[in-house]
Amino acid sequence: MTRPRPEAEPFIAHEAPTSQELTDYDYKLLTCYLRMLDAEEDGAEWREVAQIVLKVDPDSDYDRAKRVYDSHMARARWMTDRGQALLLRETDLEW
Repeated sequence: MTRPRPEAEPFIAHEAPTSQELTDYDYKLLTCYLRMLDAEEDGAEWREVAQIVLKVDPDSDYDRAKRVYDSHMARARWMTDRGQALLLRETDLEW
């Protein structure tokens, strides 16, 4: 199965997937997930990350921005805990 490539400016859903399997959405957002994790490690404030990485403005819609950020950060963390093993397994099968 061919999966999508990561996108520089992907469509950002209101909520990230919660599936225990990798989704096409995850593949498209790999770069965003990495940027979010890097920003968190660097101590960036969530509002800044939401605006820059996820393109949602917490000043104009705080509740929506927080939901988008929280769900995508949870998925980014899932990718480091579980998703990376699935990603490597899928990638290995394609080679």
